[in-house]
Amino acid sequence: MPQNGFTVGRDVTVNINTPNGPLTIALVTGFNRRPNTNEKNIKGLDGIRRTVYIPDGWDGDFEIERKDSVLDDYFAQLESDYYSGIGTGPSTITETITEPDGQVNQYRYTGVMFRLDDAGNAKGDDTIQMKISWAAERRIKVS
Repeated sequence: MPQNGFTVGRDVTVNINTPNGPLTIALVTGFNRRPNTNEKNIKGLDGIRRTVYIPDGWDGDFEIERKDSVLDDYFAQLESDYYSGIGTGPSTITETITEPDGQVNQYRYTGVMFRLDDAGNAKGDDTIQMKISWAAERRIKVS
């Protein structure tokens, strides 16, 4: 639900689909995404520099409050598969945004690979915050 014409975090939902099915994270508290580009500067004989930005995938991260073993189990399986000689296939992330005007846009990140950056710090009377990062080949507008 947009507030005062602005998109807020509650307007964004994400769904992760791995080669083994959906990865349902109980409580995502942050979703960051960043485009990557390669920069090429070209200087003509006229002395003017022209810059070209070439798309080079996306990356980002999820901030998560641990409510269950889903992420621990997922990354334990990836590690087990690696040491058993089983390859890891790419995943997808589908991001759905409800715009301030009520329109709904969807973007799909393809060729996604995940990395567990922080399994969390367990301490008395506090929640366990986890962080996973990801890299994607492309972002495609779905609708």
